Amino acid sequence: MATAIPKISLSSSRDIPFNRLVLSQSNVRRVKSGLSIEELARDIERRGLLQSLNVRPVLDDTGAETGTYEVPAGGRRFRALELLVKQKKLAKTAPVPCVVREAGSAILAEDDSLAENVQRVALHPLDQFRAFRDMLEKGMSEEEIAAAFFVAPTVVKQRLRLMTVSDKLLDIYEQDGMKLEQLMAFSISDDPARQEQVWEIVNQSHNREPYVIRRMLTEKTVRASDRRVRFVGLEAYIAAGGPIMRDLFEVDDGGWLQDPAVLDRLVMEKLQEAAEQLRAEGWKWVETALSFPWGHTRQFAEIDGTEVPLTDEETARLEALHSEQETIEAEYAQADEYPDAVDARLGEIEQAVLALEERPLAFDPADMARAGAFVSLDSDGTLQVERGFVLPEDMPAEPEVIDNADGSDEYDHPTYDGREERIADYGGDEGGEGDSIVPDVEPEEEDGIRPLPDRLLTELTAWRTLALRDAFASKPHIALTELLHTLVRDVYWQTPGADCLEAYVREIPLPVHSPDMPGSLPAHALRQRNEGWKHDLPENEDALWRWIDGLDDASRMALLAHCLSFGVNALYERMPAYGAVSQRSVTERLKRADRLAAALSLDLVEAG
Repeated sequence: MATAIPKISLSSSRDIPFNRLVLSQSNVRRVKSGLSIEELARDIERRGLLQSLNVRPVLDDTGAETGTYEVPAGGRRFRALELLVKQKKLAKTAPVPCVVREAGSAILAEDDSLAENVQRVALHPLDQFRAFRDMLEKGMSEEEIAAAFFVAPTVVKQRLRLMTVSDKLLDIYEQDGMKLEQLMAFSISDDPARQEQVWEIVNQSHNREPYVIRRMLTEKTVRASDRRVRFVGLEAYIAAGGPIMRDLFEVDDGGWLQDPAVLDRLVMEKLQEAAEQLRAEGWKWVETALSFPWGHTRQFAEIDGTEVPLTDEETARLEALHSEQETIEAEYAQADEYPDAVDARLGEIEQAVLALEERPLAFDPADMARAGAFVSLDSDGTLQVERGFVLPEDMPAEPEVIDNADGSDEYDHPTYDGREERIADYGGDEGGEGDSIVPDVEPEEEDGIRPLPDRLLTELTAWRTLALRDAFASKPHIALTELLHTLVRDVYWQTPGADCLEAYVREIPLPVHSPDMPGSLPAHALRQRNEGWKHDLPENEDALWRWIDGLDDASRMALLAHCLSFGVNALYERMPAYGAVSQRSVTERLKRADRLAAALSLDLVEAG
């Protein structure tokens, strides 16, 4: 005969006046977490009590019920009701739905309290999303939903954003085939087909991190922090009909622009507008581009401009900024560091001072008529204008130096035609007595200086060159001066003609580089160093030689290193099979560059 399964009996439920309830000391919740008592009270005020309290009768010393009930499970609800009573929003005798455990039950009060808190299961995020979606479809706004559940509107927007994810991916997530962070990453795109395609790719890879998903979904977009976007402005892109992709779950710096073609068109239009303004200044030509190759001005000469002086208003503004800066620095002279607000203000002052002190240049209209300018984007998204560059063919012709034999510094020697001069020989065998051999070259006047033959000049200057080399090698200071003089002329002036010292630096162009390289730390340091030396250079070659000769040894070595740096070449290049430079030569170049990098302790991460 089958054994009957014993039936359980549930605790009875009844309404108990609130003033007959007390909070039990057996409630295991001690630490505040989750929704605050005030928020729970407002929720009960709005929708009523959704869950009964678990109570037990309080017994006296004889074991008889006193008519009072303790609450071991539901303490937060009890406190919320207590707050409503204090606020006179709930009567003291208001009936409270309660589940009453029998007195003397074998189940401890702590057991009930712990079970109610531990056995509860948090709502699945997908269920929360679907609930928010249903409420939205039934007429509630995002703000109303957020207020009803005491969450920020951002949380509601995030959950509703999951509506853009493919139903197939939602099903995978529901079956625990995907993490919530991965699902959030897919929500940045509203293209279900692309989402599923990316999932198929990452699902077969060992790396399924959310950042990989985001990167794949945004690979054909442009970050809102891109210099092009900062240049034209996000508002202009939106006004032109460009869509934007946003990530509500991660900091996205403004999102991603999904139509790069629209963005580039706006950039070029704005660059062309700037170019037209430059042409109106009187420049012969203006060239525009997003960015120019490294060293693009190398083949150009530069015209000189004069700094535009400060106006009275600008001078007063500059003095006021310096005064404010000195006051702040004096006030916090003894402090270990500046407060954040003060530090930010000092930064603003420094930027304002720099903007005033970096004066624009004014150019001679005649020079501008043969020179041009480059217009491009700087790394921070601002307009970069480089004025005053002249093509070699537009340089004014320099007067030809005529060598003279009249006592001036230089002499004009006729070109040697390969024939030796013959002198008269009155006793020669061929001509007979009285015959003479007439020289091919007309004799000079007796009071003039006979020019030396070219061959003799070559021989003499060969001796002079040899002697110069010996003296050059024995005087390192002079040798370094001449080397620096040659390198500085080569780097900064590109003066025509052969050098006395055949040592030169050929700046290696970097035509292929990432867009952010011109704004990198090394590029900034090189520009600053280059402008610093350029500012100190004298105006002519003789003065330059004297200036270099008078530098201290540390400055001379620094200038030497700076000039030589333009010739450093660590580029990898694919050479043609029968080119002038072999691929093996490139490999050897890279090995030597590695040695140089090791000697310099170069760390590319620290270099930015």
